[in-house]
Amino acid sequence: MKDSNCGYCMGGELLDAFGIKICDLNVSQLILFKEQSHPGRCIVAYKDHVSELVDLTEEERSAFFADVARAARAIHKAFSPDKINYGAYGDTGCHLHFHLVPKYREEFEWGGVFQMNPDKTYLGTAEYEDMIRRIKENL
Repeated sequence: MKDSNCGYCMGGELLDAFGIKICDLNVSQLILFKEQSHPGRCIVAYKDHVSELVDLTEEERSAFFADVARAARAIHKAFSPDKINYGAYGDTGCHLHFHLVPKYREEFEWGGVFQMNPDKTYLGTAEYEDMIRRIKENL
């Protein structure tokens, strides 16, 4: 099932507004969040347009969390954060996804909840490509 107004479902300009698709995982897609105040921040979005974890079967939910863990391991290996925060939102978009937000002790927001979009750090094409390469090498 797809929603024509959803960036995770449709890709293209809707996704380009906030992210860059890195690759498909087992039951989801891995997306680099363009705002990189937390180096390595990504999103793992479920392959279908479902709203809630409870909308998945136990097998689907296990496969989704395996994708989240796989992405988190790659982020740990590529960027060596002190911690990754996980956020599951979707009040308006209603597409099941997790934000994986690397946190670093010497950076802003350590010890607090991450901002959804601090709108501070955007990178050039080559820098995004390098981050994507580093993540892919560690998947």
